[in-house]
Amino acid sequence: MESARLIAGLARIVRDVGVAEDLAQDALLAALDQWPESGVPRNPGAWLMASAKHRAIDHLRRGQRHERKHEELGRDLDANQDDVVRKLDDALDDHVGDDLLRLVFVACHPVLSPDARVALTLRLLGGLTTDEIARAFLVPESTVAQRIVRAKRTLSEARVPFEVPRGHEMLERTAAVLGVIYLIFNEGYAATAGDDWMRPALCEDALRLGRILAELMPAEPEVHGLVSLMEIQASRIRARVGPGGDPVLLLDQDRAKWDRVLITRGLTALDRAEKLGGALGPYALQAAIAACHARALAPADTDWARITALYDALSQLQPSPIVELNRAVAVSMAFGPAAGLEIIDALLAEPSLARYHLLPSVRGDLLLKLGRRDEARGEFSRAASLARNERERRLLLDRVAALTGGA
Repeated sequence: MESARLIAGLARIVRDVGVAEDLAQDALLAALDQWPESGVPRNPGAWLMASAKHRAIDHLRRGQRHERKHEELGRDLDANQDDVVRKLDDALDDHVGDDLLRLVFVACHPVLSPDARVALTLRLLGGLTTDEIARAFLVPESTVAQRIVRAKRTLSEARVPFEVPRGHEMLERTAAVLGVIYLIFNEGYAATAGDDWMRPALCEDALRLGRILAELMPAEPEVHGLVSLMEIQASRIRARVGPGGDPVLLLDQDRAKWDRVLITRGLTALDRAEKLGGALGPYALQAAIAACHARALAPADTDWARITALYDALSQLQPSPIVELNRAVAVSMAFGPAAGLEIIDALLAEPSLARYHLLPSVRGDLLLKLGRRDEARGEFSRAASLARNERERRLLLDRVAALTGGA
């Protein structure tokens, strides 16, 4: 997220996301070149910010020399050097998250297509590579690369202001902003690829952005719904990995490790969403589901009937194969594995889930509960072959091995 902070701070100064990304990248490359010889500075973040500041000033000066329309800006730069530096320092030293939030709103501007917004946000704020984004959305890497290049060019040509919009413009972009903040959180909560099961720093930054947005938009229930959802899910982070970094599934987690402060914050945010009135939206419904787990002191205390009802409502409001897959799990817990398997089997022909590892993983779990071990082993094996996260793949292979050994 250090890269995102640099980009966000620079974009506020140079008013161009693409240029800001290039300048931040230059600063990071300079660090990789110099630190092996000079040693890592005592405060790496401050070093990067100072380096980025100098590059931003050089960029503005080049603009003064090469573009006539920037001559006045260049004179102001020379005449008011101290003021410019102060503004740069203010921008680059900002750690509250305002600049990051501005960057989210810029990346979610209506001039961009929904696909471009997601790709650009995950690249700039999530720090994902083009390849990782392509694998997450099951599209060719070249497609993602083109989307990102076109998105930056479109923002530059449209001269989109680097600011958090106000009034109806903010409301128009809220759904997209909530969506990308939750995408960032989810990438931290369950990494798409790589050797680590989670990237907690991404969860923390997404949560901070959500809290800032909740302060800016106190009357929007879905903002509080998303914050509630992220707070409650974040409360489980310490319990989601074992001593060796391996995943620990929800029902196997030590609930004493759940962060009660975050749970309280999440339940409070959900209460705010509910008190604002009206039917619960998709994020508030998911937060209500998370709250059911948070209130259960032991797995056996979980109110699966209520969770099933909440998934029914979510499925009606925002139908999707992923929601249906999760609903199947809830139904199996409330009414038995056969009932859940019936829903899962109806999803087998769903094209978007053809290479989604959790479909055979869940199906294998239900088959195992029904005593169909050989079929379960085959499903776990298929899930392992589709998993891109190494930790998750190992967990699935362990389940295959356990069934093979017991056969």
